[in-house]
Amino acid sequence: MAKKENKKLTKDQAVKKIETLKKDLFNLRFRKINNQVENPAKFNTTRKEIARLFTIINKQVK
Repeated sequence: MAKKENKKLTKDQAVKKIETLKKDLFNLRFRKINNQVENPAKFNTTRKEIARLFTIINKQVK
C-alpha cells in the first residue's frame, strides 16, 4: 500500500492492517525455514510497512 493511502487510514484500520501484516510476517518465517520463500525482500518491506503504520498511529494520537 502506498504511503498516501496509509495516511488516510483511521486508527482502527491501521491496527487491523498491522495485525494482518504481522500474520504475514509470521507465515513468511515458516516459509523461510522450509525454503519456500519466493521473494526474500518481502521480509524487509513488511517490517517497514508495520513501522510506518505505527508511526502514523502515534502521530494521530498527538
